Amino acid sequence: MKMQNKNCLCSWSGGKDSCFALIQATQQNYIPKVLLNVLNEEGKISRSHGIPSEILQAQAKAANIPIYLISSSWNNYEKNFIQALAFLQKQYKLTNAVFGDIDLQEHKNWEEKVCTNANLTALLPLWKLDRKNLVIQMLNAGIKTMIVSCNETMGEKFLGEILTAELIAELENLGIDACGENGEYHTLVLNCSLFSKPIAVEVTNTMLHNNYWFAALKLKE
Repeated sequence: MKMQNKNCLCSWSGGKDSCFALIQATQQNYIPKVLLNVLNEEGKISRSHGIPSEILQAQAKAANIPIYLISSSWNNYEKNFIQALAFLQKQYKLTNAVFGDIDLQEHKNWEEKVCTNANLTALLPLWKLDRKNLVIQMLNAGIKTMIVSCNETMGEKFLGEILTAELIAELENLGIDACGENGEYHTLVLNCSLFSKPIAVEVTNTMLHNNYWFAALKLKE
């Protein structure tokens, strides 16, 4: 009997959810062939989390998985994303694309649509799992992750903080979702079971952009 190809790409934000989704996918025998990330128009930092491209490349190197970086405005995002998926699908003979969404239905709908357009099947290993349990599972799985952007309710002081059970409790007391699934905060994975070694990153500055705090990040060699 011919084994079904389970080659996948991961829509890689650099943060905890996409990382844990990929770990879960590998435990289901999917084989990660490539990571995909969308940078801003200048091609310097990621669209969603504001992570510099060299840090994303350091993560990919630590995971020993190539990363494919594209630049896009929000206006052309869908078209460029589908083009990238279709190119990578052929390049790596992929069957699936892994996403880290948990329960936002419109995100899932969009991911299924773009995958269908690129002859891929969307795989959401974290779908409908309890958010609080999920973030604790991530910590227990050895994911070390730093808060790199957050809303004004949390404020600048949380930038650069490492996510712990205590910090999650503090966030919940502020009315922040434990997983940040509503976009309250975004993270950067510094170490996990996919990495051969941790990456070291420092916060060099902070900035407020459209009512959202971002950390300026630098890779420490």
